[in-house]
Amino acid sequence: MKVINSLPVSAFGGLNFVIKEAIDLKVNKLLNTSLPDLPKQCKYNWFDIVMAYWSVFFCGGDCAEDLSINLKEGFRNTPLINIPSPDRVLDRLKSLSDTPQYFTTRRGSSEHHFSLAEELNRLNMKLLSLLDDFEKDNVVLDYDNTLIFTEKADAQLTYKRENGYCPGVGTIGNHIVYVENRNGRSNAHILQHKTIERMCSLLHETGITIDAIRVDSASYSYEIIKAIEMNSKRFFVKARMSGTLEKAIGNIQQWKEVKVGDKILLRGSTTIKPFERAARDSGDTSENLKTYRIVVTKEPRRDGQINAFTGEACNYSPIMTNDFDLTDDDVVFFYNARGTQEREFDVLKNDFGWDKMPFSKLEQNTVFLLIMAMCRNFYAHIIKKFSERVDFLSANFRIKKFIFRFICIPAKWIRSGRTIKLRMYGKLAFKT
Repeated sequence: MKVINSLPVSAFGGLNFVIKEAIDLKVNKLLNTSLPDLPKQCKYNWFDIVMAYWSVFFCGGDCAEDLSINLKEGFRNTPLINIPSPDRVLDRLKSLSDTPQYFTTRRGSSEHHFSLAEELNRLNMKLLSLLDDFEKDNVVLDYDNTLIFTEKADAQLTYKRENGYCPGVGTIGNHIVYVENRNGRSNAHILQHKTIERMCSLLHETGITIDAIRVDSASYSYEIIKAIEMNSKRFFVKARMSGTLEKAIGNIQQWKEVKVGDKILLRGSTTIKPFERAARDSGDTSENLKTYRIVVTKEPRRDGQINAFTGEACNYSPIMTNDFDLTDDDVVFFYNARGTQEREFDVLKNDFGWDKMPFSKLEQNTVFLLIMAMCRNFYAHIIKKFSERVDFLSANFRIKKFIFRFICIPAKWIRSGRTIKLRMYGKLAFKT
């Protein structure tokens, strides 16, 4: 077999369309004007740095070193972007980190290591405002924490008995709207009410009105529910079992059979006034406590153990809300829809590198988490828009399939008729 050397051809020709879409959305202007000024002698601007890092993941890579190994040669002649070296990209991103914050709880003496990254969160909201499909009116906000296991120098032991971080993430649909990093020892419920307040303050600042907030059982506490109610019209939270809740469940007289998969369960609802002791400890009077609605789904226990308060051998799944208008089934269906956030964590960790953080400090890795959250938001836009133009894409494609179908098309930039044109090598009908 004879081999003839030729000018470099990029194996990732479809990436040019991704970069062009970012330029058309004016992401380049947003990054270059919102991030700190670079030295005048710098050969690369912020769009080059951030877009180059995004390009690694748009081409199937998972670390900055892929820039010099797999991307730079094929994109040497592109007029759209300058590809920096991996060290330059990482150094510039590292410079965006803020001073870490240390907090203590009202009853504890231990310090909790947080990284807020307020300016990058604000930049993320500006990026989302450029996207056509980002809704701002009466949105449903989901909040949850996820564990990222890592052996970084400052990572602390999580409740899973492994070192890592525990970032809190807010989502609206498939858009990441807020990321606040915390060390692994600081569980999800610790100072979460302050996180909720910071997140909602940023969203209100951006002009977003919140109709409902959905959270899991880590948010079932007096201070957190109080913060949520102040920032939204409705809330839905998975309640934790307690003596008060068990007594309330025991008072439910009417249970309706519901079919879930191949199981027949029972569902009912009642009212409850929780957190009386927590309110007293906080200095609030019991008169300020509100009555909420509890929707409970129960199924028989396999071991037959009787609950002392309810008198039944059942497992209970209670959801607390301040919405008294929805039916019991609608409350459960609406709350269960927050399961899509777990899918977003899977996408962020496996498609956008959250499981492989590049830096050794929590505040620097927070920059990475937010930069890649912006990449995820941008990808949600382009996969929807590109799928409307070409029939071999679908709006629900994960990035791996997008790479195989769209990005991995050989191409090179050529000069023809006094203009620079992109020559694609393939039979696919690309539209611009």
